[in-house]
Amino acid sequence: MTDSSAFSLAGKRIMVTGANTGIGQGICVSVARAGGAVIGVGRSSMEETAALVAEAGGRYDAVRYDLADTAGVQGMLDRVWQKSGPLDGLVNNAGIIRRADAVELSLADWDEVMDINLKTTFLLCQAFGRQVLGAGRQGRIVNIASLLSFQGGIRVASYTASKHGVAGLTKLLACEWAGKGINVNSVAPGYIVTNNTEALRNDPDRSAAILGRIPAGRWGEAADIGDAAVFLLAPASKYMHGAVVPVDGGWLAR
Repeated sequence: MTDSSAFSLAGKRIMVTGANTGIGQGICVSVARAGGAVIGVGRSSMEETAALVAEAGGRYDAVRYDLADTAGVQGMLDRVWQKSGPLDGLVNNAGIIRRADAVELSLADWDEVMDINLKTTFLLCQAFGRQVLGAGRQGRIVNIASLLSFQGGIRVASYTASKHGVAGLTKLLACEWAGKGINVNSVAPGYIVTNNTEALRNDPDRSAAILGRIPAGRWGEAADIGDAAVFLLAPASKYMHGAVVPVDGGWLAR
């Protein structure tokens, strides 16, 4: 794709974490459709994502890395930058969820969720920011937040805390970097068909209650989030900094 419009990513290299499935996979495909090259980071096979990106006419480079290894996160991004060239965008999508009543949630589940959802997001933003600012380039960061960046939810204490943190981090980094050529924004997905929501979709009562509140009347698809991420990575959003954009079928409007 060679489109030079304000919504094109032609000639841009975008790193997407959690690229093997779900929202991450949808973001990769949307980036490819917009003309961007994708560097997908995941801890398991990304062959399906690579095939979908190729089908969309894009280039896909896979980086196998387990983001639970927080000590090596920044080195991973630095190696990609040094070996294959500068990155123009970073999408922090990787995330996990642990469900338990607050009185039962283990410290291990708290730490694991906070490490992957929030600590890793900060470390990758920091590494990307250092590279972009050091090279005098411009860059885009899109963090994947959640409806639970605005609401409390139930039985997901660590997830809710981490996603509130992602929203706050997005705003903080925007304040520091907006005047230095880096746009930092977030997409807050609503209820999307992914592995993380499988338990909810398989619960007839919870699923019916959720659908009953969504004005659009359906669960979201990964492409809905992918296309929103592309907008925040593209020139069209050049004056957006620190936004947390709900893509939720109208959930928060009700």
